[in-house]
Amino acid sequence: MIGKSITTLSVVNDVTLVTLNNIPNKIETIANIFTAIAKESVNIDMISQTAPYRDVINISFTLPDDALSTVLNTVGRFKKTIPELRVEVNSNNSKLSVYGEVMRTTPGVAARVFTILAQENIQVKLVTTSEVDISCLIYERDAGKAMEAIKREFKI
Repeated sequence: MIGKSITTLSVVNDVTLVTLNNIPNKIETIANIFTAIAKESVNIDMISQTAPYRDVINISFTLPDDALSTVLNTVGRFKKTIPELRVEVNSNNSKLSVYGEVMRTTPGVAARVFTILAQENIQVKLVTTSEVDISCLIYERDAGKAMEAIKREFKI
């Protein structure tokens, strides 16, 4: 039953989305980028990678707004070895997360969450999932509305 599948709802504000475009599809390159960011003590959260196209990928990830300048400086150093690297930034977001152990065996939870957000006219910028949670990056201004709609629908 979808109504009882979500037990926890949380929101994290002040989240920035960074997308690195035109990265060679080499795991060593990806490892080097995230290692350099980690060495700067920046905690990366949501990570999403596109499927390779012509041996190039794009990677999006989130971080706290206040870590943006550190990450931009760190990633900028990779322009020497990846001249076609393009960085896109989108700040002032919120990460909305729903969690429930029952999600593991309940089809349609993601569909219902996306339908609720669509009905509320809330744009989703990035999604990451596991068997028991769904996290959506949304505009910070929509966080309260999204929380209320999901609480109402899932009776949290």
